[in-house]
Amino acid sequence: MPDIAYVNGRFGPLADAVVSIEDRGFQFGDGVYEVIRTYRGQPFAIEEHLARLERSAQALQLLIGQTRDQWSCLIREGLRLSQFPETKIYLQITRGQAPRDHPFPVSSAPTTVLTFREFHPLDVSVRNAGVQAMSFEDIRWGRCDIKSVNLLANVLARQRAKEAGVFEAILVREGMVTEGSVSNVMVVRNGVVQTAPEGHRILSGVTRAFVLELARKEGIPVTESFVTREELLAASEVFLTGTTVEVLPVVRVDGYAIGSGSPGSVSRLLSRRFEALVG
Repeated sequence: MPDIAYVNGRFGPLADAVVSIEDRGFQFGDGVYEVIRTYRGQPFAIEEHLARLERSAQALQLLIGQTRDQWSCLIREGLRLSQFPETKIYLQITRGQAPRDHPFPVSSAPTTVLTFREFHPLDVSVRNAGVQAMSFEDIRWGRCDIKSVNLLANVLARQRAKEAGVFEAILVREGMVTEGSVSNVMVVRNGVVQTAPEGHRILSGVTRAFVLELARKEGIPVTESFVTREELLAASEVFLTGTTVEVLPVVRVDGYAIGSGSPGSVSRLLSRRFEALVG
């Protein structure tokens, strides 16, 4: 079956899926989303993703209209229908259709969208070699902890990275590294894994939490505090974490080699441990 979608109660081909032009997600970006991937056909960390979806929706006073069990059933039905070896699942909820006006409508039903596309993981050669990144000013709004569909600043950063021929844009606000345009960023300094703390400045990733716990289990010290761009460039290792990138070493930032210029021992160890976890 081709890529499929679920829109407001109905599954069908993704190419046929539509929503109203008066949907508030289209008009205002008034919605939230999650991205979930499968391993051997099974959705990974579905409870953690749905919990974050609920937190994001609550922050926007947005009714999501389904329980976690109902979401899980819909996701599994979509996987059954799509039958891909591995799948990227996109879940989006908006405040629904209403005449265009900034305040919340008095009454509207949320618009619920799920899409199921075949997922192609990064080639192992990319992971083994590591990737390049660039720094970019973080111009996002003040509630980055909400996984909203307002992604224009991320789009601009990711486009700049593409134009520069690098994999990721590492965002910097007031001299401090926050996260990547599509990932969380971790550095290794003096044997310590350091990453930006949870709060309004970052979207705390599901994979981020798993990787930090794996580091602690390995006896690797972890600190959640900001680093400067200069400290990032001077780190012995830098790596990204995320649903689609997993644990991905960064070997060069802004043209400067990180550490030896090759994936380091900590990122390689955590990548192996994460592989074992999902395997």
